Parts: sequence; structure tokens; C-alpha cells
Amino acid sequence: MSIIAQHGDIFILLACAFGFFMAWGVGANDVANAMGTSVGSRAITIKQAILIAIVFEFLGAWLAGGQVTETIRKGIIDPALLEQDPQLLIYGMLASLLAAGTWLLIASMKGWPVSTTHSIVGAIVGFALAGLGIDAIGWSKVGQIAASWVVSPVLAGSIAFMLFKSIQSMIFDAEDPFAAAKRYVPMYVFLVGFIVSMVTLTKGLKHVGLHLNFTESLLLSVLLGLVLMFIGIQREKRIARSQRQSDAFGFQGVERVFGVLMIFTACAMAFAHGSNDVANAVGPLAAVISVVNTQGDVGGSASVPWWVLILGGGGIVAGLITYGHKVIATVGTGITELTPSRGFAATLAAATTVVLASGTGLPISTTHTLVGAVLGVGLARGIAALNMRVLGTIVMSWLITLPAGAGLAIAFFFMFKGIFG
Repeated sequence: MSIIAQHGDIFILLACAFGFFMAWGVGANDVANAMGTSVGSRAITIKQAILIAIVFEFLGAWLAGGQVTETIRKGIIDPALLEQDPQLLIYGMLASLLAAGTWLLIASMKGWPVSTTHSIVGAIVGFALAGLGIDAIGWSKVGQIAASWVVSPVLAGSIAFMLFKSIQSMIFDAEDPFAAAKRYVPMYVFLVGFIVSMVTLTKGLKHVGLHLNFTESLLLSVLLGLVLMFIGIQREKRIARSQRQSDAFGFQGVERVFGVLMIFTACAMAFAHGSNDVANAVGPLAAVISVVNTQGDVGGSASVPWWVLILGGGGIVAGLITYGHKVIATVGTGITELTPSRGFAATLAAATTVVLASGTGLPISTTHTLVGAVLGVGLARGIAALNMRVLGTIVMSWLITLPAGAGLAIAFFFMFKGIFG
């Protein structure tokens, strides 16, 4: 009787427990990326942020999370090398989940916004090095993922820079900023609705049985964008013009218009984050379930069971409620001073980048994306607007993440091999 047949149920139970622990870490550490700018710009309170994230993180994970899990599960290790010893993949994935979850727990307690994608990819590379040797790793795929860690903050930073400059020139530099805000903000609301709807519909909903072609997705996305725009216009009507404040940008009422908009971008970012980062927790979990159910078929294509995405979404919500506030403070107030208009530009830029990556199946780091976007907004105001000490700490924690994930995974891999082998 094979080890997999003998201990299959135990492997699946352990994978579910560690997958939930890893998803908890994603919620505790990474949801700050979705919510930090909204809370930091005082557009919403921390309680409102948690409520928005609970709903939209969960929906993103459940509805659009299936695409990215394939890249994490299949791309990094060469499956052919595991066909002789399929149980090694199980030990490795269990070790990777436990290692990444442990590192995220440490980082969250310290308030460091580290990358969950870094953590899990580092852990999988560590297990592959220990269990299979250097040739077992698909270095081209790892290189592609690593390149995205540079590309995503640069892309998000550039989009945020251009968005904030457009807001500045069209609204804040106008003769009557409040009237200009009322005129142009609905256009930004439409943009939020359209971008998120478009990529979600074209890529994300196949596993829940919704198959739309490109034209249908385009028309539906335009419609959803228009609906969101209409809601935004109705909300705007309630905002009264206020007197010029001491704020350098003039009218407080203008920032209050953007405060309304931040609610939409917070929802968009939470959905985008859930769809992209649930893969970090459920990708390895899906691999374990697949190998156990097929009695050791490593190369077999496995669709992610619906309950696995729900488990991942539930773990993300649990982490957010218990520990999310620590990292939210770092991202929201530590890097640069945010107002609703700056926070909006950063969040929309990050959401666009993350949703595009989720649609193409590339597991980028939401952390890098959002920090890049906040940096872009800060640079639009000049280098003096950035807190270099906090940035230094963040970059340092990013550099430690890969070796920390790999080292922990190697230790846990040999522990599981010793227990079951």
C-alpha cells in the first residue's frame, strides 16, 4: 500500500489547515494593500475598511481566483521529476504553506508589509532545492515571476503618477476646483467599474459556469461602469461646497468628492486582491488534493474545487479581522501623506495592475504594486513628500522574505519526510 493511499486523508486535512493558516497570513498582511490607502487618506474608517474587505476579498477569491492558481501550482517545479515519488510533492506543498504562513505571521506582528507571493514562491523554490535538486526548478517561470515583481511597481507607479497629474491639471488647477471635480469625477468612477468588470468577465468566471465572449464582456463592462457612474453622481449631489481650507490644494469639498470615489476604489482593490492573492494559499492546497485524489498523478490537470476557494476566502477574512490593522497603518500613513485624491490615484493604479495580472495568470505581488503606486503619487508631489526611512524598512523586509520562506520550507520539508517517510 502506497504512502499516499495510507495517509491520504491526513494529507488533505493538513493541507486544509495549513492552507487556511496561509490564507490567514494573506489577510493579516496583504489586505493592508487593498485598504491602507483608503484608511490612510481618512476616506473610510478602519471598521468600514474591514467590512468592505470581508465582502469583496471573499468575492474576488471565489469568483476570479481560479486563474492564477494554475501558475503557482504547475509553473515552478518540473512535474516529470516527481512521478517516481509523488509523495515528495505533498511534503513540499505542506512545507511551503506552513513556511509561508509562519513568515507572514512574524511580519504581520512587526507591521511589515511583505509580499505573500514572494513568501510562497520562495518556499516552493526552497522545497524543490532540498527535495529534488537545482535542475527541478523551472527557472524561466521563476524568472518571469521575479520580473513581474519589478514590472508591477514600476507599472503601477507610472499609472498612479499619470492619474494624479491628470487630477491635478483638470481639477485642482481649474478656476473652480469644486465644479471641475463634480464634472470630471464621474469619468474616474466609470473607469473603476469598467476596468475591474472587463478583466473579471473576460478571464475570471469560467469555473463558475459563466462563459462570455470578448464582445459580450465589453458591453457588460461598459454597462456596469455606467451603473457605477450613476451611483457616484447621486452620491456627489449630497456633497456641499465648503470654504477654502488651509490644505495646499484648496477646497475640502473637492477632497470629499474623492472620498466618495475612494469607497469604489477600495471595493475594486479588495476584489482585485482577493482574485490574485488567494492563489498563494490555495494553489499548493489544490496540488495536494489533486495528487491524493489521483493516487499520485503529478502531471494531471486539476480544477480547483469550489470549496477550496471558499476556504481561502474565509482564511483571508479571518486574518484581516485579527491582525490587519497593523500593516494598514504602515501602508496608509507611513510612506507619504495621503489625501482622498492621492489615495484614489494610487488605489486605482494598483487595482488596474493587479486585475490585469490576475487576468493574464501572472502571480504578481500586490504589496509591491501598491507601494509602487503610493510612491508614484508621492513622486508627483516631489521626492521630499516620501518618508525614506519607512521605505528603507519596507524594502529590507522584501529582501528578507525570499530566503526566509525558502529556509523555513527546507526545515519543514525534512520534518514531514521524517514523519511520513
